[in-house]
Amino acid sequence: MLKTFPKGGIHPAENKITSAKVIKRMSVPKAVYVPIAQHIGIPSEIIVERKQKVEIGQVIAKSSGFVSSNIHAPVAGTVTKLDMIVDSSGYKKQCIVIRTDQKNDTNFETVNYPLKKEIQMESQEILKHISDSGIVGLGGATFPSHVKLDLKNDHKVDCLIINGVECEPYLTADHRLMLEKAAEIVVGIQILMRALHIESAVIGIENNKKDAIKVLKVAAMTDPRIKVAALKVKYPQGSEKQLIKSILNREVPKGGLPMDVGVIVHNVGTIFAIYQAVQYNQPLIERVVTVTGKKVEDASNFWVRIGTPIKDLVQEAGGLPEGTRKIINGGPMMGKAIKNTDVPVTKGTSGILIINQEEASRQESKNCIRCSNCVFVCPMGLEPHLLMNLSEKGLYERAASEDIMTCIECGSCSYVCPSHRPLLDYIRFGKNIVKKLETAKN
Repeated sequence: MLKTFPKGGIHPAENKITSAKVIKRMSVPKAVYVPIAQHIGIPSEIIVERKQKVEIGQVIAKSSGFVSSNIHAPVAGTVTKLDMIVDSSGYKKQCIVIRTDQKNDTNFETVNYPLKKEIQMESQEILKHISDSGIVGLGGATFPSHVKLDLKNDHKVDCLIINGVECEPYLTADHRLMLEKAAEIVVGIQILMRALHIESAVIGIENNKKDAIKVLKVAAMTDPRIKVAALKVKYPQGSEKQLIKSILNREVPKGGLPMDVGVIVHNVGTIFAIYQAVQYNQPLIERVVTVTGKKVEDASNFWVRIGTPIKDLVQEAGGLPEGTRKIINGGPMMGKAIKNTDVPVTKGTSGILIINQEEASRQESKNCIRCSNCVFVCPMGLEPHLLMNLSEKGLYERAASEDIMTCIECGSCSYVCPSHRPLLDYIRFGKNIVKKLETAKN
């Protein structure tokens, strides 16, 4: 019987349109717009000036605190502006604009380096290199990887879990990466196992990716410490707490972290980035992005430089289809709509979903009928209908006491609501207010 988490969850239409599409390399953009806040924590500190020449991989914004991350130039070129631009959050953020030089090699094929199995660095050197390379969680959370790997004396970790679930509908970037770079991912896992001094790793993959399960099982055969776990298809299994429960049957305490139960979780994209950094001194300047939608002419997966305008990426996939109503940064469950396609690709951009009028239209919200569907599907055991009501009425202290901050924003509640109530929208709004109130108190 396939493993899964016991509480809540749904199975939305998968729509993995691009799962058979080999990752293409996108052409180098004429200019990149590199935000200095591409990670959870303190924005990086800009260390370049206007009119300055920069090289590929050069640090252009330095980590400005423990929970922060370096930012590197994704192209060779000239810094033309230090500007405020609207990012995927819809707010203006500081950004470094680089005009690409003619000398940029459009065949910049770092992903085609030969496999390098021998690991020469030791633990502390690996951890420093991950920090220097600006690697963050590529599954969407963008938590600086070196912080996650900084184990305190009171935390004993005995298992590394690699997240290859990719349960969000439409997205296939991780799936393709596992198929095309399985051997490199295994070496990346071995690098982290050496850095953390642990002897057990499990790659969790949902059973709708049988080809990836097979390929990674073959790639991992040379190392008995690394196992592949086939999981039941259920959303949101890619969430850290649900994944840990599914694979190890360990429950992360409320307000706790995976390391509290002896586990560290990393996305497969992050693992590949760590492989590139340690084995080839390649900082995080590009990532795989799925561009998809039922009407997209050439929906596919692309290697994209960080800072590339989304309009350039959409053009590579055939342009915006007629009748486009909404463009989502991410997938349909947890992604967020963007105002326009001038927004740049960041380290956290896993996909661009383009949907038409019919799919994007929301039905009229009606009164709650007390069906409890939202309660049944909540993987965190919350009462979404109550949290929405409290947020809507401005009862934020009560919302905090009802564990609104425990919500992982998976959207399962909104998906199943027969009254089409905007549960997740209000819960997100309430969480933001509660977070601000708690910060003010502290």
